[in-house]
Amino acid sequence: MVQVEEKSNHEQKKCVFERATVKYTDQTDRFSKEGDNYTKQFASLYVKRLEELYPILKEKLTKKWGKDVHLIPLSDIEDQHGKRCAIIGTLYKHQPNKPSILQELSEEHQMTVPVPKPDYCSDEDQLFLEDQTSRIRLTGDKVNVRESVTGVVCAVIGSENQKSTFEVEDWCFADCPIGRSVTIKDKGKLVFISGLELASTPQNLPLNLLVEWLGGLAGDPELQEDEASIVRVVIAGNSIKGCADQHLSKGLLSGKAEDAAAAKDMANGTHRLDTFLETIGSNCCITLMPGQFDNTTLMMPQRAMHPASFPNARKLKSIKGVTNPWVGQVSERVIVGTSGQPIQNIQKVCGLDTLESIEWLERSLEWRHMCPTAPDTIPCMPFYKSDPFVLRECPDIYFSGNMEKFETKLYKGNNGQKVRLLCIPKFAKTQTAVLVDLQTLDAIPISFGAE
Repeated sequence: MVQVEEKSNHEQKKCVFERATVKYTDQTDRFSKEGDNYTKQFASLYVKRLEELYPILKEKLTKKWGKDVHLIPLSDIEDQHGKRCAIIGTLYKHQPNKPSILQELSEEHQMTVPVPKPDYCSDEDQLFLEDQTSRIRLTGDKVNVRESVTGVVCAVIGSENQKSTFEVEDWCFADCPIGRSVTIKDKGKLVFISGLELASTPQNLPLNLLVEWLGGLAGDPELQEDEASIVRVVIAGNSIKGCADQHLSKGLLSGKAEDAAAAKDMANGTHRLDTFLETIGSNCCITLMPGQFDNTTLMMPQRAMHPASFPNARKLKSIKGVTNPWVGQVSERVIVGTSGQPIQNIQKVCGLDTLESIEWLERSLEWRHMCPTAPDTIPCMPFYKSDPFVLRECPDIYFSGNMEKFETKLYKGNNGQKVRLLCIPKFAKTQTAVLVDLQTLDAIPISFGAE
């Protein structure tokens, strides 16, 4: 509830705005139903990913290339003798610069300091398509190795050439799932924030303005009435820290001092996040996602941050800790997103200057997969019953947190799908949050900085 008092002509006028509320459902059970089983091999995850998307791709390629297309398994490609055919498999991008534990051990043994690289790209990169039986290299004018990503399940049409590589003529991807036809009756708005980085960001005016704005204490009565329409705040990761600790000293005592300082910063950031959540959670619902550098599990999907870390905020029922990635439903809108690791990792695999973040987010929607580079270059659980990162429903809002800048786009699919794509900027760097209207899916940045 927001109360505003106005004094005009020696009279006092009071305005009261009730906070809007809508139905909320968390749909992240699939990320935890297999439990913590680390005894399985990661190959099972790729197998399940291919099995789930194979029938979808088979239907898609028939519509795209005709019913007469000759679809074969990879193991039968030698019997085609150069004839035109289609194959379905999982992309694998061979990159010499990709992190390798054997290479790291070798460099450490030789006492050499590895040179930090902004990405894994090089002129020696090669692209392959593989299934459970075999692998073949993809070549041709239609193959853009730099913009290709390991883990994407797709179909290609072409023929095997004399060099025993597959000359690609065209591509086919699983595409965005078909959406539901719903009518949104509830009025309301969502606020997305990411990258608060409270352990390293001092208390400042933009952060105070954010708290006042979310609490309905900023602006005139007209603006405060609009603030009361905010039904939920989604905090998309890296609320405590925004980068890993770097230990430059190799001495025992100095190393302990660095560890103690890092632990103190983490404790201070956690305490500040507890206070922040308690303040805005007292009058607004919150969905709290963990990030890469928050105090939770490292492997994707990251578990919700433990309530014991927030002794004051845990008392409020309006605050819900969720996994990363997160799938939820607010009113009738399906919302899917991550704290940014998949898009950041794709940019490392393909180069920072290849495509914008919003374009990679759109491509992951067309690939029908939230985190294609897991488990290759993103650590994740060795799932063996299913791949929980496959998009099984068409989201109305699809977002990625901790991006360098705000970007948005309304994606329109071939089957009438409409998805609001969002790149949520780091608040510690940009002092910007994102406001989305649930009825229209319009998205605007809200800046609390000086510029």
